[in-house]
Amino acid sequence: MSAPALATGAPGLADGHPARSAVTDAYTRLTEVFPELSVRELGHGEAAPQGDGWVGAAGLAAGGADLDTFLAWDEAQVIRDYGQRARPDVVASFGLHRYAWPACLLITVPWFLLRRVPRLPVERVTFQRTLGRMAVRVEEFACLPGDPAARLPGARVVPDEEALRAEVRAAAAEHLEPVLGGFGPRMRRRGRALWGMATDEVVEGLWYVAELLGEERRARRELELLLPGATRPYVGSAAFRELSGPNGESLPTRDRASCCFFYTLNPEDTCVNCPRTCDTDRIAKLTATATD
Repeated sequence: MSAPALATGAPGLADGHPARSAVTDAYTRLTEVFPELSVRELGHGEAAPQGDGWVGAAGLAAGGADLDTFLAWDEAQVIRDYGQRARPDVVASFGLHRYAWPACLLITVPWFLLRRVPRLPVERVTFQRTLGRMAVRVEEFACLPGDPAARLPGARVVPDEEALRAEVRAAAAEHLEPVLGGFGPRMRRRGRALWGMATDEVVEGLWYVAELLGEERRARRELELLLPGATRPYVGSAAFRELSGPNGESLPTRDRASCCFFYTLNPEDTCVNCPRTCDTDRIAKLTATATD
Protein backbone atom coordinates (compact mmCIF):
# COMPACT_ATOMS: atom_id res chain seq x y z
CA MET A 1 0.00 0.00 0.00
CA SER A 2 2.95 2.30 -0.59
CA ALA A 3 2.42 5.72 -2.11
CA PRO A 4 3.89 6.60 -5.49
CA ALA A 5 6.62 9.22 -5.72
CA LEU A 6 4.34 12.20 -6.27
CA ALA A 7 6.30 15.23 -5.28
CA THR A 8 9.68 16.78 -4.63
CA GLY A 9 8.39 19.05 -1.90
CA ALA A 10 5.44 19.67 0.37
CA PRO A 11 3.41 22.57 -1.01
CA GLY A 12 0.61 24.32 0.83
CA LEU A 13 -3.03 23.66 0.13
CA ALA A 14 -3.39 26.20 -2.63
CA ASP A 15 -2.47 29.64 -3.82
CA GLY A 16 -4.61 32.72 -3.17
CA HIS A 17 -8.12 32.21 -1.88
CA PRO A 18 -9.35 28.78 -2.96
CA ALA A 19 -12.99 27.94 -3.45
CA ARG A 20 -14.77 25.85 -0.83
CA SER A 21 -17.17 22.99 -1.39
CA ALA A 22 -18.85 20.24 0.59
CA VAL A 23 -15.65 18.18 0.37
CA THR A 24 -13.06 20.88 1.17
CA ASP A 25 -12.56 19.70 4.74
CA ALA A 26 -11.69 16.22 3.51
CA TYR A 27 -9.08 17.57 1.11
CA THR A 28 -7.64 19.73 3.87
CA ARG A 29 -7.33 16.72 6.17
CA LEU A 30 -5.75 14.70 3.36
CA THR A 31 -2.98 17.26 2.97
CA GLU A 32 -2.46 17.49 6.72
CA VAL A 33 -1.57 13.79 6.95
CA PHE A 34 -0.06 13.46 3.47
CA PRO A 35 1.65 16.78 2.65
CA GLU A 36 3.02 15.38 -0.61
CA LEU A 37 -0.42 15.92 -2.14
CA SER A 38 -2.50 19.08 -2.05
CA VAL A 39 -5.84 19.83 -3.69
CA ARG A 40 -6.90 23.21 -5.01
CA GLU A 41 -10.60 23.73 -5.64
CA LEU A 42 -11.41 26.00 -8.56
CA GLY A 43 -14.09 28.61 -8.20
CA HIS A 44 -16.91 29.36 -10.62
CA GLY A 45 -15.43 30.59 -13.88
CA GLU A 46 -11.85 30.10 -12.67
CA ALA A 47 -9.64 28.56 -15.32
CA ALA A 48 -7.72 25.38 -14.61
CA PRO A 49 -3.96 25.91 -14.27
CA GLN A 50 -1.87 25.45 -17.41
CA GLY A 51 1.83 25.26 -18.19
CA ASP A 52 4.56 24.72 -15.58
CA GLY A 53 4.02 20.96 -15.58
CA TRP A 54 0.22 20.97 -15.23
CA VAL A 55 -1.69 18.41 -17.29
CA GLY A 56 -5.42 17.91 -17.55
CA ALA A 57 -6.84 14.46 -16.95
CA ALA A 58 -8.71 14.90 -20.23
CA GLY A 59 -5.37 15.37 -21.97
CA LEU A 60 -4.08 12.10 -20.53
CA ALA A 61 -7.29 10.38 -21.60
CA ALA A 62 -6.81 11.64 -25.16
CA GLY A 63 -3.62 9.60 -25.38
CA GLY A 64 -1.70 12.18 -27.46
CA ALA A 65 0.99 14.79 -26.81
CA ASP A 66 0.00 15.41 -23.17
CA LEU A 67 0.41 11.72 -22.40
CA ASP A 68 3.73 11.61 -24.27
CA THR A 69 5.06 14.42 -22.09
CA PHE A 70 3.67 12.84 -18.93
CA LEU A 71 5.30 9.48 -19.62
CA ALA A 72 8.62 11.06 -20.59
CA TRP A 73 9.00 11.95 -16.89
CA ASP A 74 8.58 8.28 -15.90
CA GLU A 75 11.03 7.12 -18.54
CA ALA A 76 13.64 9.62 -17.36
CA GLN A 77 13.08 8.65 -13.73
CA VAL A 78 13.73 4.97 -14.47
CA ILE A 79 16.95 5.77 -16.33
CA ARG A 80 18.10 8.08 -13.54
CA ASP A 81 17.28 5.76 -10.65
CA TYR A 82 17.98 2.35 -12.17
CA GLY A 83 20.49 3.05 -14.90
CA GLN A 84 18.46 1.23 -17.55
CA ARG A 85 15.55 1.76 -19.88
CA ALA A 86 12.18 0.23 -19.05
CA ARG A 87 9.92 -1.31 -21.65
CA PRO A 88 7.38 1.22 -22.97
CA ASP A 89 4.49 -0.74 -21.41
CA VAL A 90 6.26 -0.70 -18.05
CA VAL A 91 6.76 3.07 -18.28
CA ALA A 92 3.07 3.50 -19.08
CA SER A 93 2.09 1.30 -16.13
CA PHE A 94 4.21 3.42 -13.79
CA GLY A 95 2.66 6.58 -15.21
CA LEU A 96 -0.89 5.35 -14.77
CA HIS A 97 -0.20 4.37 -11.17
CA ARG A 98 1.28 7.78 -10.40
CA TYR A 99 -1.81 9.50 -11.74
CA ALA A 100 -4.61 7.12 -10.71
CA TRP A 101 -3.45 6.67 -7.10
CA PRO A 102 -3.95 10.35 -6.13
CA ALA A 103 -6.92 10.79 -8.48
CA CYS A 104 -8.85 8.06 -6.66
CA LEU A 105 -8.22 9.83 -3.35
CA LEU A 106 -10.19 12.81 -4.65
CA ILE A 107 -13.27 10.58 -4.44
CA THR A 108 -12.53 8.03 -1.71
CA VAL A 109 -11.23 10.39 0.99
CA PRO A 110 -14.36 12.61 1.10
CA TRP A 111 -16.46 9.45 1.22
CA PHE A 112 -14.39 7.97 4.04
CA LEU A 113 -14.19 11.14 6.15
CA LEU A 114 -17.43 12.99 5.38
CA ARG A 115 -19.75 10.51 3.66
CA ARG A 116 -19.81 12.79 0.61
CA VAL A 117 -18.90 11.62 -2.88
CA PRO A 118 -17.88 14.21 -5.50
CA ARG A 119 -18.39 13.53 -9.21
CA LEU A 120 -15.21 14.44 -11.06
CA PRO A 121 -15.19 13.63 -14.76
CA VAL A 122 -11.80 14.09 -16.42
CA GLU A 123 -12.64 17.61 -17.59
CA ARG A 124 -12.68 18.77 -13.95
CA VAL A 125 -9.25 17.52 -12.80
CA THR A 126 -5.75 18.85 -13.49
CA PHE A 127 -2.51 17.43 -12.10
CA GLN A 128 0.96 18.79 -11.37
CA ARG A 129 2.98 15.71 -10.59
CA THR A 130 6.35 17.17 -9.57
CA LEU A 131 4.75 19.42 -6.94
CA GLY A 132 2.09 16.92 -5.91
CA ARG A 133 -0.81 19.25 -6.66
CA MET A 134 -4.25 18.65 -8.09
CA ALA A 135 -6.80 21.26 -9.17
CA VAL A 136 -10.44 20.20 -9.19
CA ARG A 137 -13.82 21.67 -9.93
CA VAL A 138 -16.45 20.18 -7.62
CA GLU A 139 -19.90 20.88 -9.04
CA GLU A 140 -21.92 17.96 -7.72
CA PHE A 141 -21.73 15.37 -5.00
CA ALA A 142 -23.79 12.64 -3.35
CA CYS A 143 -24.56 12.51 0.35
CA LEU A 144 -26.84 10.81 2.86
CA PRO A 145 -30.17 12.00 4.26
CA GLY A 146 -29.67 14.29 7.22
CA ASP A 147 -26.33 15.60 6.01
CA PRO A 148 -26.36 19.42 6.36
CA ALA A 149 -24.65 19.59 2.96
CA ALA A 150 -27.78 18.15 1.35
CA ARG A 151 -29.10 21.71 1.07
CA LEU A 152 -26.14 22.90 -0.97
CA PRO A 153 -26.23 23.39 -4.76
CA GLY A 154 -25.14 20.27 -6.60
CA ALA A 155 -26.11 17.90 -3.78
CA ARG A 156 -27.77 14.61 -4.63
CA VAL A 157 -29.21 12.71 -1.68
CA VAL A 158 -29.05 8.92 -1.77
CA PRO A 159 -31.03 6.73 0.64
CA ASP A 160 -28.39 4.74 2.52
CA GLU A 161 -24.78 3.63 2.89
CA GLU A 162 -24.96 1.02 0.14
CA ALA A 163 -26.32 3.59 -2.28
CA LEU A 164 -23.46 5.89 -1.30
CA ARG A 165 -20.96 3.09 -1.93
CA ALA A 166 -22.50 2.70 -5.38
CA GLU A 167 -21.85 6.41 -5.90
CA VAL A 168 -18.17 5.90 -5.02
CA ARG A 169 -17.85 3.07 -7.50
CA ALA A 170 -19.65 5.07 -10.19
CA ALA A 171 -17.67 8.27 -9.60
CA ALA A 172 -14.32 6.46 -9.69
CA ALA A 173 -15.30 4.55 -12.83
CA GLU A 174 -16.53 7.73 -14.52
CA HIS A 175 -13.15 9.34 -13.97
CA LEU A 176 -10.93 6.33 -14.61
CA GLU A 177 -12.57 4.83 -17.70
CA PRO A 178 -11.38 7.50 -20.17
CA VAL A 179 -7.96 7.63 -18.46
CA LEU A 180 -7.59 3.87 -18.89
CA GLY A 181 -8.55 4.36 -22.52
CA GLY A 182 -5.64 6.76 -22.96
CA PHE A 183 -3.03 4.69 -21.14
CA GLY A 184 -4.26 1.25 -22.20
CA PRO A 185 -2.70 1.03 -25.68
CA ARG A 186 0.68 2.12 -24.26
CA MET A 187 0.43 -0.53 -21.53
CA ARG A 188 -0.58 -3.31 -23.89
CA ARG A 189 -3.44 -4.08 -21.52
CA ARG A 190 -7.16 -4.13 -22.09
CA GLY A 191 -10.42 -4.66 -20.26
CA ARG A 192 -10.05 -6.80 -17.18
CA ALA A 193 -6.30 -6.17 -16.82
CA LEU A 194 -6.80 -2.40 -16.83
CA TRP A 195 -9.69 -2.53 -14.38
CA GLY A 196 -7.66 -4.81 -12.13
CA MET A 197 -5.11 -2.02 -11.87
CA ALA A 198 -7.87 0.52 -11.28
CA THR A 199 -9.26 -1.64 -8.48
CA ASP A 200 -5.85 -1.70 -6.81
CA GLU A 201 -5.55 2.09 -6.99
CA VAL A 202 -8.96 2.61 -5.37
CA VAL A 203 -8.15 0.23 -2.53
CA GLU A 204 -4.50 0.92 -1.83
CA GLY A 205 -4.69 4.70 -1.96
CA LEU A 206 -7.35 4.93 0.73
CA TRP A 207 -5.75 2.12 2.74
CA TYR A 208 -2.47 4.07 2.84
CA VAL A 209 -4.06 7.40 3.79
CA ALA A 210 -6.29 5.77 6.41
CA GLU A 211 -3.21 4.38 8.12
CA LEU A 212 -1.83 7.93 8.32
CA LEU A 213 -5.17 8.98 9.81
CA GLY A 214 -4.98 6.20 12.41
CA GLU A 215 -8.04 4.50 10.91
CA GLU A 216 -6.51 1.60 9.00
CA ARG A 217 -8.85 -1.05 10.43
CA ARG A 218 -11.95 0.98 9.60
CA ALA A 219 -10.67 1.54 6.09
CA ARG A 220 -10.28 -2.18 5.54
CA ARG A 221 -13.85 -2.78 6.68
CA GLU A 222 -15.17 0.03 4.51
CA LEU A 223 -13.22 -1.11 1.45
CA GLU A 224 -14.43 -4.68 1.85
CA LEU A 225 -17.99 -3.36 1.71
CA LEU A 226 -17.15 -1.06 -1.20
CA LEU A 227 -15.61 -3.82 -3.27
CA PRO A 228 -17.01 -7.16 -2.14
CA GLY A 229 -16.49 -8.73 -5.57
CA ALA A 230 -18.71 -8.86 -8.66
CA THR A 231 -18.91 -5.03 -8.76
CA ARG A 232 -18.13 -4.45 -12.41
CA PRO A 233 -16.14 -2.95 -13.97
CA TYR A 234 -13.88 -3.51 -10.95
CA VAL A 235 -12.03 -6.79 -10.72
CA GLY A 236 -12.38 -8.96 -7.64
CA SER A 237 -12.77 -7.76 -4.09
CA ALA A 238 -10.73 -5.56 -1.76
CA ALA A 239 -8.86 -8.84 -1.09
CA PHE A 240 -7.57 -8.12 2.40
CA ARG A 241 -6.25 -10.94 4.55
CA GLU A 242 -3.98 -11.33 7.55
CA LEU A 243 -0.73 -13.21 7.94
CA SER A 244 0.85 -14.34 11.18
CA GLY A 245 4.26 -12.87 12.00
CA PRO A 246 7.18 -14.63 13.71
CA ASN A 247 5.78 -13.82 17.15
CA GLY A 248 2.16 -14.48 16.26
CA GLU A 249 1.45 -10.84 15.45
CA SER A 250 -1.17 -9.99 12.86
CA LEU A 251 0.22 -8.63 9.59
CA PRO A 252 -2.45 -7.16 7.29
CA THR A 253 -1.90 -7.69 3.58
CA ARG A 254 -3.94 -7.91 0.40
CA ASP A 255 -3.67 -9.65 -2.93
CA ARG A 256 -3.37 -7.17 -5.77
CA ALA A 257 -5.45 -7.80 -8.86
CA SER A 258 -2.63 -6.52 -11.07
CA CYS A 259 1.14 -6.30 -11.30
CA CYS A 260 2.95 -2.99 -11.81
CA PHE A 261 5.93 -4.68 -13.55
CA PHE A 262 8.48 -3.24 -11.14
CA TYR A 263 10.08 -6.68 -11.09
CA THR A 264 11.27 -6.04 -14.67
CA LEU A 265 13.70 -3.48 -13.23
CA ASN A 266 14.62 -5.27 -10.03
CA PRO A 267 13.46 -8.91 -9.85
CA GLU A 268 14.64 -9.22 -6.23
CA ASP A 269 12.45 -6.40 -4.93
CA THR A 270 8.79 -7.14 -5.62
CA CYS A 271 6.01 -5.13 -4.00
CA VAL A 272 4.72 -6.60 -0.76
CA ASN A 273 1.18 -7.05 -2.14
CA CYS A 274 2.28 -8.23 -5.59
CA PRO A 275 0.76 -11.48 -6.86
CA ARG A 276 4.37 -12.61 -7.39
CA THR A 277 5.30 -12.20 -3.71
CA CYS A 278 4.83 -15.38 -1.68
CA ASP A 279 3.59 -15.25 1.91
CA THR A 280 7.02 -16.03 3.35
CA ASP A 281 8.49 -13.00 1.58
CA ARG A 282 5.49 -10.87 2.54
CA ILE A 283 6.00 -11.69 6.22
CA ALA A 284 9.68 -10.80 5.94
CA LYS A 285 8.92 -7.47 4.25
CA LEU A 286 6.09 -6.56 6.62
CA THR A 287 8.13 -7.47 9.69
CA ALA A 288 11.09 -5.42 8.45
CA THR A 289 8.79 -2.45 7.83
CA ALA A 290 7.31 -2.70 11.33
CA THR A 291 10.78 -2.61 12.94
CA ASP A 292 12.20 0.26 10.83
